[in-house]
Amino acid sequence: MDRSMAVRVVDEVLAVSGLGKDVPSGDGTLTILHDISFTVGAGESVAIVGASGSGKSTLLGLMAGLDVPSRGEVQLDGQAFSTLGEDARAASRGRALGFVFQSFQLLPALTALENAMLPLELAGHSNARETAAALLDRVGLGHRLHHYPKHLSGGEQQRVALARAFAPRPRLLLADEPTGNLDASTGADIIDLMFRMNAEEGTTLVLVTHDEALAARCGRVIRLAAGRLV
Repeated sequence: MDRSMAVRVVDEVLAVSGLGKDVPSGDGTLTILHDISFTVGAGESVAIVGASGSGKSTLLGLMAGLDVPSRGEVQLDGQAFSTLGEDARAASRGRALGFVFQSFQLLPALTALENAMLPLELAGHSNARETAAALLDRVGLGHRLHHYPKHLSGGEQQRVALARAFAPRPRLLLADEPTGNLDASTGADIIDLMFRMNAEEGTTLVLVTHDEALAARCGRVIRLAAGRLV
């Protein structure tokens, strides 16, 4: 292997190879994803776009190890992520992945600070509180540390979700329609914040969206139609 090939392989954070996903449907099987293959290099920002039902969310779930493929493989940092057991996938997610969801996914019984601390506490970080508080301050919520999600606006909840996602300093950030539940102005502010933090942290970003303007802000666009790469 020549040096250029070696460097390219080392720099791959995510590699998707021949990925397929089938689900039971009536008396037969429905194929949601067909032979999906691509790689994402360190520091890249990649948008996955497609119409509703194109397989975007299914692909994101497979990349995150929240589901397992029917065929093919997902590699995270050179390791065969999708073939690991459930506990091992969870451990890998905790080390390498951050998530931002459309529906925020904050725990309602925890304050903003406690939600942002959660991935750090699960990983055994001794300075979880200080790190989470500093991140909440960075996203403009230093004055809302002890508020519960029900007392925060949608934009504020997504800012907490961003702080939580970046708290463990992940190699890869996965964002699923991060502005889907926000008005246009608030959504634009959240996206600006996410891209700024992504650049500051040197994180690799994979963003699932149907918004072409948002996709255009990424360095590369991957298109899905009916479960196939376009």
